[in-house]
Amino acid sequence: MGKIKNEIDGEIVRTYGLDAGASVVGIASSDDFGLAPDGFRPADVMPECRSVIILGSPFPREAVMNDTPEYIDIRNAVNAKIGDAAKKLEKRIKEDGHKAKALTGLGGKWVGKESFGLISLKHAAELAGLGVIGRNYLLINPEHGTLLWFSAVLTDVELTPDEKFSSAICDGCDICVKACPSGALNDPSKFNRKNCTDMMFKMMDKKWKIMCYRCRQVCPHRFGIVPTAGK
Repeated sequence: MGKIKNEIDGEIVRTYGLDAGASVVGIASSDDFGLAPDGFRPADVMPECRSVIILGSPFPREAVMNDTPEYIDIRNAVNAKIGDAAKKLEKRIKEDGHKAKALTGLGGKWVGKESFGLISLKHAAELAGLGVIGRNYLLINPEHGTLLWFSAVLTDVELTPDEKFSSAICDGCDICVKACPSGALNDPSKFNRKNCTDMMFKMMDKKWKIMCYRCRQVCPHRFGIVPTAGK
């Protein structure tokens, strides 16, 4: 006799996520990831996946107001917190008799000499209605700006996806492009990940340090989306 399944919906899952420690929760359909590269779609990670639940937790504002040497430690602490929330949500969904798999913001798989997440969490967050990917290639959330760090839970439960967020907040703005010392944002059609990574990470005292996060610091919407006059 199979395990009894408790019926769950988006509101129940959202409550589970918030109870687990997330500040924001969004839901996307696995079917919406058709533009993702082969091997990086939710169904490539979990063939039974029908829904992707995205959990977000914000950096403290102080972390980006100045050039903070502890930035990577802050980043790692936020990642650990939201990763733990995903594991708790995974457990709750499994206890209800459904399949689930937690994904965290660090780790994944290597392609060539670069490491990629199993799915793009920022693109998943955009599909889940949590914001829009800006010119700085960061997810910009209405309340938390560019400060959110994400994890996800894949599940075989078919949940109603959240409405996608629509905004043209970056139109006519190139502050981050001019501020980026690596030129990673020069081409609006393609983010130069290698240039960004080479500039951002440095080995110091036998530990990796994040040396650059200018795109996050200078964004006018880094602490939340600022209303535009006349809109």
